[in-house]
Amino acid sequence: MDESSRAVLARKSIDVTGIVQGVGFRPFVYRLAQQCNLTGFIANTPAGVTIEVQGEPELLDRFLERLPTELPPLAKVTSLVPRDAEPQPETAFRILASRLDAPPKALISPDVAVCADCFREMMNPRDRRFRYPFINCTNCGPRFTIIRDIPYDRARTSMAAFQMCAACQAEYDDPANRRFHAQPNACWDCGPHLKLLSADGAPRDVAEPLREAARLLEQDRIIAVKGLGGFHLACNARSETAVNLLRGRKRRVEKPFAVMLRRIEDVDRFCELDDPARKLLLSVERPIVLLPRKPDSLPESIAPRNRFLGVFLPYTPLHHLLFANSKCYALIMTSANLSEEPIAIDNDEAVRRLHGIADAYLVHNRDILRRCDDSVVRFAAGRTQMLRRSRGFVPVPVPLERESDPILAVGGELKNTICIIRGGEAFLSQHVGDLENLESYNFFGEALQHLQRILEVSPKVIAYDLHPDYFSTKWALAQEGMQRIGVQHHHAHIASCMAENHLDGKVLGIALDGTGYGTDGAVWGGEVLVADYRDFERAAHFEYIPLPGGAAAIHEPWRVALSYLVKHYVKDLNSLDLPFLRRIDERRREVIQQMIDRQIHSPRTSSCGRLFDAVAALTGIRSTVNYEAQAAIELEMAAHDSTDQGCYPFDLIPEDTHWQIGTLSLFQWLLRDLRRQESVADISRRFHAGLAAIFVELAEKMREQTKLNRVCLSGGCFHNVLLFQLMLDGLRAKSFEVYFHSEVPAGDGGISLGQALIAAHRLQVAG
Repeated sequence: MDESSRAVLARKSIDVTGIVQGVGFRPFVYRLAQQCNLTGFIANTPAGVTIEVQGEPELLDRFLERLPTELPPLAKVTSLVPRDAEPQPETAFRILASRLDAPPKALISPDVAVCADCFREMMNPRDRRFRYPFINCTNCGPRFTIIRDIPYDRARTSMAAFQMCAACQAEYDDPANRRFHAQPNACWDCGPHLKLLSADGAPRDVAEPLREAARLLEQDRIIAVKGLGGFHLACNARSETAVNLLRGRKRRVEKPFAVMLRRIEDVDRFCELDDPARKLLLSVERPIVLLPRKPDSLPESIAPRNRFLGVFLPYTPLHHLLFANSKCYALIMTSANLSEEPIAIDNDEAVRRLHGIADAYLVHNRDILRRCDDSVVRFAAGRTQMLRRSRGFVPVPVPLERESDPILAVGGELKNTICIIRGGEAFLSQHVGDLENLESYNFFGEALQHLQRILEVSPKVIAYDLHPDYFSTKWALAQEGMQRIGVQHHHAHIASCMAENHLDGKVLGIALDGTGYGTDGAVWGGEVLVADYRDFERAAHFEYIPLPGGAAAIHEPWRVALSYLVKHYVKDLNSLDLPFLRRIDERRREVIQQMIDRQIHSPRTSSCGRLFDAVAALTGIRSTVNYEAQAAIELEMAAHDSTDQGCYPFDLIPEDTHWQIGTLSLFQWLLRDLRRQESVADISRRFHAGLAAIFVELAEKMREQTKLNRVCLSGGCFHNVLLFQLMLDGLRAKSFEVYFHSEVPAGDGGISLGQALIAAHRLQVAG
């Protein structure tokens, strides 16, 4: 290069972080550099990618303008830092091999649905990947569930076992091709293949495993289907016989099933579908979306006594082909496990754990390295709200307002997730589930180790829940050489809401759920807190009642209802003319009353979730439950049939430095309406309205005392869309700034984020 040409050239070195590996970012930059007539290179690095571009200054400016605005569909840039560099003697733009000279910090893309281009190729008889169930490109397919390490290269994924054929290798090496460096790239000649197994795990001798599986579904058989993050149990959702058979075998008595529908038009047939829901269903994440069901659509047994259906669309090529080969257009697709166990991911594991449930197994030979359940969302108050954050969203981080040393937070007991803070980002694990069996404990360990490995961090600080009997707490306390920070459950709820809304300073926090260990050893759950990240004050709570039998009362809501009646009507209980009391065996009633009177195995609770249970039992909706929060869910469903504008009263009782929410007035009005045989729908509606009203009133009183106007809503009770909307509307009507969850669940799936933030801020104070 002569001096005259060197004088008109400039060079920029650009470090880019975010989701920029495995999403077509390098070929995009390659093509953009060619269009701008620039030389240089791009390479994956542990932190993201490094770009060096060289050319005329105005062309460099054009490149930098276009780079962040024309990204590939799956790419997300969190930082883009250009610096001047010395021009080099070169004549082309190159894509270099990955650099491994520093700890990995690049973000991994979640698994995403098959793209429109791949779908068209898969359905084209003239394409070499016609009907290939593992078709993918840089814009779609598996990521998180097949990766062992970063940088994200094929050798570090479960695709390392498959040597690309010449045709696939040519695509992989061609920067102009959509499959350039698509790590899962494969075809019929070189990639994974399907196999059908019988109920005992023996291979079935069939020419087309997928067609045979589709035929079995039409015959009301139950098929275990290997997907992206694990196996589904599939059956024909239009068949009561198949649905009930699956319920019996899976031991899932009444908990709703998710339904995969063939096309968006089918969703419109069975559910109320608006534009936000349509966008969620068609998004690359393809979550399960809760939608109001239309009458007389799919069998009631799919979601008994529930006005919502959890529906989603096919997201893998295999799903699409299963529908294409079958007359079924609605399939139950539920996690392949026994209730409350982790989802199965390995072929042999599936045959062992699903023995007696599945009639056949549609498997393949691409290993799933990470369990990852389907995500569940809904649309409310103008935003997507996460009910279960997993496939499609993990491991995308939650951005934080400030950086921190690495911190590990291990969540709670139910709906567990793990969180690790690395720098200015918080990474939540996929949904781990309920830590109540050996399989779940093992999954907890798997998720924790994998998250630490892909983030390349070894935190020396652990945040954990105060409950001494939680597995996650016991695990945290058993770790040696670590600084341990205990975090109160409801404080973590409020901190998680603050974190995702980028709040700092003090807020009013309303935390409503079923169970959380309190600082006084009682079971909290109906709390108003004045909180920041470091600490909190308990400003108000529901009055305590005994919980006879402890956990047994959660499964038998009639015990909670009886406890409330004993509290308020202990002398007149026998004179109460209530159908509820007549439904209880007299001997059992006497035993429970003795437990309450003598304080035997009857911990005190202020739980809002248990209050829902009591009202549900008194109204005859539900005396026992078959899954978590069933009584509260069915009570909410009843309220949707009412337009009543009534509102049950509660009592506000000042106590020292805080308020106690009394329920005597509530039960006086509730029992009056029961004796009058008012409709259950109206009673439920009045209860929901009264609950929202008392917390709005409390917020006003606390604003007078503290001058705080920001309110954070968190806790599992806010998965109740009626309560959430009533509370939100009531607070906004009083000019409060109201913050709620969108990126992480309001329930216990989000508390690990709050735990991590509280620990980070306490460390800053200590430092």
